[in-house]
Amino acid sequence: MASILSTRGALRSLPGASVKQKNRIIAVAIRCNSTKTTLETTPGTLNWSQYLAIRRQRHKWEAVASVPTALLGLQGAVAYFSTQTVDFTTSIMGLDPMVFFGLATVGITGLGYLCGPIVGSSLWRISHRKTMHLIEEKDKEFHRRIVKNRVNPSAQSYNNPVPDYYGEKIGSLHQYRQWLRDQAKYRRKAQWATEEAS
Repeated sequence: MASILSTRGALRSLPGASVKQKNRIIAVAIRCNSTKTTLETTPGTLNWSQYLAIRRQRHKWEAVASVPTALLGLQGAVAYFSTQTVDFTTSIMGLDPMVFFGLATVGITGLGYLCGPIVGSSLWRISHRKTMHLIEEKDKEFHRRIVKNRVNPSAQSYNNPVPDYYGEKIGSLHQYRQWLRDQAKYRRKAQWATEEAS
């Protein structure tokens, strides 16, 4: 209310504005104030836009965490294998020792990369522990919606793969609507293919 009164006071001192323009500015201020009050008086709620933005942020944390974990895996493998004494006259599992060490280093680096999402998700959960119960509720609701609206994968083929079966690429309401359109398009295409085959 105080912000509306201060807006009215500021408008009185505005020389060039017409009465209609002043009323329009006041109406916008009232709308903004009522929205702010609604958000303040309903704590413990999470709308779909906020949830999908949070979900997108969680995926970013998981992706970013994969880089340092992969580098740690590489560093650990190099540190370990560089201390090993190599007898070039013998083979390890039928491979040359240097080839084996190289493949093992690549494997450990890949394992470190795969551990990144686990580490990133854990760090993200710690940073969002106050709102985790809201996010988990939305996660369940989102999963129910995905299961309800996704297509039956039994009709998929090499030329007609299922579009984003788990909804992993959804990060906004626009992308969710596009996902629904893709599912409907796939259903139609699969139905046409079944009708043609029969």
